[in-house]
Amino acid sequence: MSKLKERLMKKEFVVTSEIGPPKGVNIDGPMEDAEIFKDSVTAVNVTDNQSAVMRIGSLAMCHLLKQKGIEPVYQVVTRDRNRIALQSDLLSAWVLGIENVLCLTGDHSSLGDHQECKTVYDLDSVQLVKTVTGLNEGHDLAGNELDGKPDFFHGAVVTPEYDPVELQIIKMKKKIDAGAQFFQTQAVYDVKAFENFMSKINDFNVPVMAGIVVLKSAGMAKYMNENVAGVFVPDDIIEEMAATPKQDRKKKAAEISARIVRELKPLCQGIHIMPLGWDDTVPDIIGQSDLA
Repeated sequence: MSKLKERLMKKEFVVTSEIGPPKGVNIDGPMEDAEIFKDSVTAVNVTDNQSAVMRIGSLAMCHLLKQKGIEPVYQVVTRDRNRIALQSDLLSAWVLGIENVLCLTGDHSSLGDHQECKTVYDLDSVQLVKTVTGLNEGHDLAGNELDGKPDFFHGAVVTPEYDPVELQIIKMKKKIDAGAQFFQTQAVYDVKAFENFMSKINDFNVPVMAGIVVLKSAGMAKYMNENVAGVFVPDDIIEEMAATPKQDRKKKAAEISARIVRELKPLCQGIHIMPLGWDDTVPDIIGQSDLA
């Protein structure tokens, strides 16, 4: 059993973070990043061609983390592969010792660096969750019996600040019905909106880990407000970042993140920190959040 599954099933408060694979074969950077916070978190997500930009695959990076004694969460998007390739990669992950899977749809390829490519989306995120559930049960999507089955701890994502939030709740329920065992959320900055969301899903009885994206600037916050569906950075946080000198922004970003984490902690079962390259802020955020 993975540490992530064990701790969430025991209803312990869990912290995870993530790394992004490089665009090229130099893996030193992300592997060093994972080393920075490996002792502070339960598991490390590996993004899957994030932002529809071609990179080293999540599967390979998860395997390398596993070899270093770091528990990975294998992120899988449906954008780039059909159901045969997805199932094959999942079985490959299991035999490589990867136990945690996060099922996502993935950003559309028109947003990435290969805009002329053919986007697949053979399955959606709900169907991918159901696919992993089926593999765990010992059969593929076509109903064929497997010669040996995995036992993935698989989860999905939800966007608590999406408007109308009821649409996210409906989709979340579909993912639970398909077999999702935990959830990580899109970035949360409005604690009251998150509290409202959590009050509406009390009966779902599934672990929810609130997502925190480490803000690098006021401009980044404004960009997310304008371009990332379901993310809202309040004006007071934007003003706080804007008033911070450039050389102090990393320290301020950790301070803001920790403050939000402290407010979110009573409302959920974990935090997923997305440092976006500022990986050295993760231990600081955790320390300031009284989570260590």
